[in-house]
Amino acid sequence: MSLVGKKFPNITVDAISEMGDNLKINILEEAVNNNKKVLLFWYPKDFTFVCPTELHAFQAALPEFEKRNTIVIGASCDTNEVHFAWLNTAKNNGGIEGVTYPLLADTTRNLSAALGILDAEAGAYNEDADTYLVEGSNVTYRATYLVDETGKIFHESVNDMPLGRNVNEYLRLVDAYTHVQTKGEVCPANWEEGKEAMSADRNSTAAYLSAN
Repeated sequence: MSLVGKKFPNITVDAISEMGDNLKINILEEAVNNNKKVLLFWYPKDFTFVCPTELHAFQAALPEFEKRNTIVIGASCDTNEVHFAWLNTAKNNGGIEGVTYPLLADTTRNLSAALGILDAEAGAYNEDADTYLVEGSNVTYRATYLVDETGKIFHESVNDMPLGRNVNEYLRLVDAYTHVQTKGEVCPANWEEGKEAMSADRNSTAAYLSAN
C-alpha cells in the first residue's frame, strides 16, 4: 500500500555519523523540526557491490540537495559498527570513505517493516521453536522516500536489489515539488527546473500539448 500523501512513520532509529557518533534519528522529526525536506534512501547491505556506487553518488550530489533545503540520509539493517567499518574503508576497496551524511541502522527492522520494504515473508511453521521461519534475506530493497517540511511523503519508489538509482531524478522531483509548493502550478512529463509548467486546468493542458 502506497504511503504517498501520508505522514512518515513516527519511529526513531539508531544511526551513526561520519565521525562514528551514535545517533537517534526520527525522519518525521528531522523534517518538521528543521523545516526541511528529507531524502531517505534504503540499500540492502554494507560491503556489497551496487550499494557503494549509490552512496557515493548521493554524496557527490549532496551540495545540490543542500541548495534545495533537503537532508540526505542513508539506511540499511546493518549495525552502527558495520556502518562505521564501511565508512573507514577506502573507496578503491569498495568502501564509502568520504560519505558525510548519517546512516540509519535499523537492526530491529521496526521502520523498514512499517514501510513494507523488507525482502522477507513468513515461511513454514517450526514446531520446536513454536514460530514461523522467515523466508528471504530480511534486508531491504532499494527504497527511496522524499518527505516534505510537514513530514508528508511526496514520493516513494522501490527498486529490486540489482537496480541502482538515478540520483538526478530525485533532484528533479524535489525541484518539481518545490515548484508546486511555491508557484501553485503542476509539472508535466519530463519537467525540469526552468521549463514551462502548467495550471491545473484543461485549457492549460491543451495549450502545453499543442506547444510541445
